[in-house]
Amino acid sequence: MSRNLFSLAILATFIGVFSTAVKAQTSTPDSSLQTILDKLEGTPLPLHDAVQHALEKATSVRTAEAAYMSAGGSRRKEAGQFDPEIFFSFVHLDQEQPAASLFSGNIKQNTVIGGLRITLPTGTNIEASMNTVRLESNSSFTFLSPQYTAFGNLSLRQPLLGGFWVSGNKNVAKADNDLEAAKTRYDQEVLAISTRVEQSYWDLYAAERDFAVQKLTRDRAEAFLNETDLRAKSGLVGPNQLASARTFLAEQEILLLDREEQLDRTSDQLASLIGNRPEAGKTPLITVDDPPEEFPVEDVNVLVEQATKNNLGLQAATANVEAQRALSKAAFWEALPSVDLVGSIGGNGLAGTARNVYFGADTLRSPITGGFGDAVNQAIKRTYPTWSIGVEVTIPIGLRSGLGEHDRLDAEVLIAEQQRIEFARTLEDQVRSSYRDLFHGQRRLKAAREGVAAAQEQVRIGSIEFQNGRTTAFELVRLGTDFAAAQQRYSQALVRSAKAAASLRQLTSGAYPGTH
Repeated sequence: MSRNLFSLAILATFIGVFSTAVKAQTSTPDSSLQTILDKLEGTPLPLHDAVQHALEKATSVRTAEAAYMSAGGSRRKEAGQFDPEIFFSFVHLDQEQPAASLFSGNIKQNTVIGGLRITLPTGTNIEASMNTVRLESNSSFTFLSPQYTAFGNLSLRQPLLGGFWVSGNKNVAKADNDLEAAKTRYDQEVLAISTRVEQSYWDLYAAERDFAVQKLTRDRAEAFLNETDLRAKSGLVGPNQLASARTFLAEQEILLLDREEQLDRTSDQLASLIGNRPEAGKTPLITVDDPPEEFPVEDVNVLVEQATKNNLGLQAATANVEAQRALSKAAFWEALPSVDLVGSIGGNGLAGTARNVYFGADTLRSPITGGFGDAVNQAIKRTYPTWSIGVEVTIPIGLRSGLGEHDRLDAEVLIAEQQRIEFARTLEDQVRSSYRDLFHGQRRLKAAREGVAAAQEQVRIGSIEFQNGRTTAFELVRLGTDFAAAQQRYSQALVRSAKAAASLRQLTSGAYPGTH
């Protein structure tokens, strides 16, 4: 008689536990599982808000943004080398010296030099300058005091074996590619952080469901122990049955603590990722959204092609190859002997205030007159022209330095190319792996749902067999544990497809049509 009563108690308890859990997994609003989920204390967090917090506060995004800004500054710096440059200098000289001859005397001199220089992307250096000198002297043989001297000059230096545009523009070309790489890495990191947040969000969703399933199991185990204790006091069951109930409850208490710690850890990981902690006294973070159960599934080769074409990380690797290649191309030309064409064209000017110079019985006077402007005007008009042209050649013996640098940069190009190839192969592997998760998602979810139903049926059959004396209470407890595990597998199946879809969006840089 007592054995039959104990069997009925176990049957009623476990059927209540697991039938309620099964209903909860089909999202019945009034289910016990949903009730536990609704009562979870914490800070509600929609997926969209989590992603926005991460975009604003995630350290990886801020670091990528800073790298992009740095690359922009480097590009601006390198492009600035082709900006025109104005130069100016002023020197005043006041020199007193003892008179050793009639030609010596005290000197006051102002020297002004100014002009404009520019370097072109072809490596051409052009400089236009005007030099002026104002000289005062008390020498007896000074014809002009003050004397104004001006010299205008336009000079040019053009490397003939420097690769012209290739060499002259190498740093800008590298900076352009570095900037492009930094920009694509930043954009890719924005996608990556969104993906990591979404995946972590679904992990938190699964952890909440696992916790709810375990709490429901613990609550039913507690009710089962109370019922068994009452029956033991009434003499309907023996102490061994009571001990089994206590053991089962103790195990569920420990598992509940484990699930609670797992929930807190997952919440902490998400909070660190998005840089936004739960409100004071309202921990952990609680999910608001549910993962979709259906996602578009395209041909894997189409996804691989989309990833190869659109992945920003791969584009950054390609830009890095081009940046190294720009330096390598220039190094080839720079390894050759230096042959520079140099030339200049200019004019001189002279003016001043004439003075009488007495030489014996003769009085001499310079016909030159005028002021500072007259001297400058003569130089500009090339009243007294000057010009030059020539070639400068420098031949390093052995050419080892230049050729060695070219070999080094060639190797850097090869390294960058291999890194790009490795990235592309890894990218394809990741796309195919995520595709498999998504492709089997519906079947996996269906199998997990059927597993829950089958585990419930096992509990029902086990309870009947226990009632008929063909199984033990221990075996019935084991069946209950299997049912809880089936519930957890169902939760994992729910989020696995969602995480795979998020991964494909990242790998294809948004080309995959799945959306949040």
